[in-house]
Amino acid sequence: MIELEGLPELVDPVLIAAFEGWNDAGEASSGALAHLETEWKATPLVELDPEDYYDFQVTRPMVELGDGLTRSIVWPTTRLLVARPPGSERDVVLLRGIEPNMRWRTFCSEIVGICLELGVETAVLLGALLNDSPHTRPVPIVGTVSDPGLARSLNLEMTRYEGPTGIVGVLGHSLGAAGTKTVSLWASVPHYVAQPPNPKATLALLRRMEDLLDIPMPLGELPDEARAWEHGVDELAAQDSEVAEYVRELEERKDAADLPEASGDAIAAEFERYLRRRDHDTDG
Repeated sequence: MIELEGLPELVDPVLIAAFEGWNDAGEASSGALAHLETEWKATPLVELDPEDYYDFQVTRPMVELGDGLTRSIVWPTTRLLVARPPGSERDVVLLRGIEPNMRWRTFCSEIVGICLELGVETAVLLGALLNDSPHTRPVPIVGTVSDPGLARSLNLEMTRYEGPTGIVGVLGHSLGAAGTKTVSLWASVPHYVAQPPNPKATLALLRRMEDLLDIPMPLGELPDEARAWEHGVDELAAQDSEVAEYVRELEERKDAADLPEASGDAIAAEFERYLRRRDHDTDG
């Protein structure tokens, strides 16, 4: 267990976590964490020892070249950072790592212990999965929560998935069992355009977190990047008649499945985001 010493006292901290690997289609979730680390200028808190959790023949360390061609080794690991978002009265702990190769229960126990010591009472875990959702429609976000009452209060669509899980599922279960209010948000990435990055899915995760946490999420260039990404996929699909027809079928299926009130909910949510951002800009 890592001993935490000399850490600042955090104010009502919330954890946001994502992992590269099986849980991270299109690198949408890890991309969201990397974006927040940069935009919020997060500072390091603690780093887990990679020797305990990674098989370096499976998840290999990387060689980086610095000034004067000096070489350094970057080991795969999981890091926790902290940030105080502008306009927020609470701290955010950012956890970004790589899905471990072994000792998952010990790994999760160590993270839970760190979160408890930091005073984290709420956690949002991000993931992304491949799905048959069309790239031209809003990115579906589904989730799991630590208790049904929390799901109702958050108006969160619950997944009925059963089957293999990744470290996001295991860590979410461990945090919930320790008494932490836990939400897992999963973005659906079109399986026919799975290569990273996917800024549209990253943007959808950030906007859904903004709704849940009532913390303005810095979007930066992501809206423009998401539009450019969708336009690029449109052009690629137009070059293949079979792909174009398949996308049209997915669109028809998606449109038929959506309830009429869904568009009204989306408009209301977007208006609430606008009001939050306007108030934030006015206060700043």
